[in-house]
Amino acid sequence: MLQITPIPAFEDNYIWACCQPGSPFCLIVDPGDADAVQHFLTTENKILHAILVTHHHRDHIAGIAALRRAFPEVRVIGPKAEVSRIADLNEWVSDGDEVDITKLDIRFKVSAVPGHTLGHIAFYSAPVLFCGDTLFSVGCGRLFEGSPQQMWQSLTLLQSLPDDTLVYCSHEYTLANIRFALTVEPNNQDLLEYAALCQTLRQQSQPTLPALLAKEKQVNPFLRCNNKDLQQAWRQGSALELFTAIRRAKDQFTG
Repeated sequence: MLQITPIPAFEDNYIWACCQPGSPFCLIVDPGDADAVQHFLTTENKILHAILVTHHHRDHIAGIAALRRAFPEVRVIGPKAEVSRIADLNEWVSDGDEVDITKLDIRFKVSAVPGHTLGHIAFYSAPVLFCGDTLFSVGCGRLFEGSPQQMWQSLTLLQSLPDDTLVYCSHEYTLANIRFALTVEPNNQDLLEYAALCQTLRQQSQPTLPALLAKEKQVNPFLRCNNKDLQQAWRQGSALELFTAIRRAKDQFTG
């Protein structure tokens, strides 16, 4: 059974640490902060074996160089499309590739999920999804490089995964995302109940992640753009038009 632990970093990042009981090895996802990772490895008495990288933003990669110096044999696996922007990759992958982490007995399928960045990728090994900044709980990433159409296609791909998929995204944005989502669907009872649950978790200093994909389909407005009632309420004629309108509204939201 893979044990996945959030390593808090910066203001709201999560670096994910994956270990197997009885194994000395560890897999790290999107290590923006080397010190936080080193502290975890030391505390848990683990050896860094591999790093997965979803995209090139600094809060996801800034710790890689120091970790490679500390663990020269570490595998650093990331998007081939962004290899020129992630200097410390030593393995690169593209859509449809598979990544075998044999020391942890896990295999990931790689999917291209452009939108937040053009070369953004996600790693999936049922039921675990590492999706970086593409899909958040009750939200999605900003479109820094891609188009609304690209992001909508990426979200459509992710929401086609099984309902029991556990979404391990890279930021604790859930409460802020809920505040916006309630302006989109103020009468969504599932969303209101989820808001109460997440508020309680944060008051107890607990993460709201991972998020269950089945729940996200009920509460995340960016996954609900096929909903005809929502399209009508927003006076949009298609899922893509609604996604574009909601994403624009989120970018301007200050609540």
